[in-house]
Amino acid sequence: MKIMLDAGHGPNTIGKRTIDGKMKEFEFNEVVAQLVTNELSTFGITVMHSHDKKRDVPLNERTKVANNMRVDAFISIHANAFGTTWNNVSGIETFTYTKPSEQSIILASLIQNALCSITARTNRGVKKADFAVVRDTKMPAVLVECGFMTNKQEAILLQSKDYRMRCAKAIAFAILCWIEHKR
Repeated sequence: MKIMLDAGHGPNTIGKRTIDGKMKEFEFNEVVAQLVTNELSTFGITVMHSHDKKRDVPLNERTKVANNMRVDAFISIHANAFGTTWNNVSGIETFTYTKPSEQSIILASLIQNALCSITARTNRGVKKADFAVVRDTKMPAVLVECGFMTNKQEAILLQSKDYRMRCAKAIAFAILCWIEHKR
């Protein structure tokens, strides 16, 4: 089983940060992707990354690598934002493509439920969107938003080691459940 993890955006993406500028989104995304990799590796799962710590990888390159490697699933990890000022919008949501495969829906539901359970954050649900990473991949693909960088409470959580580990454990658990479900 081969899983592709995508730490959304990149280290140099402008504007993707907490309102106070203390954390770039990629910092959260990349750490969680590595923690998920560590968790899955202990179960013998092959994990690859579509991102690069040193440069912003274009979306078409990310999906092309996943398709060429013929991975079994693609999971893009993100921290959300709403507006340009601190606000009360909060919670976790997971996206599939607008016309998702049945396996994408199952994977998204497992990730959404596991994340909401382990973090006790608001469940904003599984949603559909025309995001390139879920549209242009040929395997089950989801994009997960682990909290809002524009919410002061969630911004603090997104910067904490404990919350990052909780998110990683939830995502890894959901992936393992999905793999078991496929068997």
